[in-house]
Amino acid sequence: MRVGIMGLGIYTPAVRETAADIASRTGIPEPVIREKFGVNSKPVPGPDDTASAMGIAAARAALEDAHIPAGEIDLVIWNGAQHKDYPCWLASLKVAHEIGADNAWGFDMEAMCGSMIAGMDVAKAMMTANEHYRTVLLVSGYRNGDLVSYNVPETSFMYDLGAGGAAMILRRDYGKNQLLGSAFKGDGSFAEDCTIKVGGTSAWPIKPEDAENYHFTIDDPAAFKKKLGEKTLPNFFGVIRTALERSGGLKDADIDYLAILHFKKSTHNHVLNELGLQDHQTTYLEDYGHIGQNDQVISLIEGIQQKKIKTGDTVVLVGAGLGFVWASAVIRWG
Repeated sequence: MRVGIMGLGIYTPAVRETAADIASRTGIPEPVIREKFGVNSKPVPGPDDTASAMGIAAARAALEDAHIPAGEIDLVIWNGAQHKDYPCWLASLKVAHEIGADNAWGFDMEAMCGSMIAGMDVAKAMMTANEHYRTVLLVSGYRNGDLVSYNVPETSFMYDLGAGGAAMILRRDYGKNQLLGSAFKGDGSFAEDCTIKVGGTSAWPIKPEDAENYHFTIDDPAAFKKKLGEKTLPNFFGVIRTALERSGGLKDADIDYLAILHFKKSTHNHVLNELGLQDHQTTYLEDYGHIGQNDQVISLIEGIQQKKIKTGDTVVLVGAGLGFVWASAVIRWG
């Protein structure tokens, strides 16, 4: 059974924070923000840009791209961040209601910045197992930048976080943009290394001073950085190559386009060099920053619009997120 991508959509807020803005707030020189952090500017949420509102806007764009009415959607899977409009709340059903997907039910799931890729796998599995699911909407809203303090230098690797929404419509027995293999890797040894220490059940009830501390912190920055250096890139390349192998024995040389998350430019360049890719085979998101699990959808849309992706191409999606998880999927485009 084939499952293909029928429509894509994104939304980014109109409000933007520039490299100069970040520099003035952090004391880091603007050239470093641009060249090392890889951010010229990034979208940040306005007063109406809740997580669900951004996902709803992206979902409507994906429906328009797919040329189908919302009534054809059978299932909505929220792949956005846990930082949603309200705690303990299903964003998927809010999205379904607002876009008019009256025949759909929904649930929320997250694998941090691998969520959209994990959602693709889950949707494909559910369509394979249940003949009643023909069309699935994956939708995300992301504004985890709210949870990053510019006064905490050990979390400076998250200063690139932007905000936005992304959506993908998948259809069973669709003859285009076929999902091939995928691969995932998790490492629980990172589970509590970079967390928000307040607001959860491990620090309940909430205290008045918790509002000032509701941001990511790292207990041992040196140990965290050491583990990242030892494990991140091997696992990153591992999931890419496993997903390729599961897609009919493909290799690095078969990659035509890499839809990769945003991270610092030196690491981005290292990944391209390792895989034998050129700049025209990917998109560096310096005018978006890192918008979590939305990055791969943004890269796909940018790649299509810039004619970097063409019929017959092997497109690889890859992401990694705190927790720690690595994820990759392969698409035969067109």
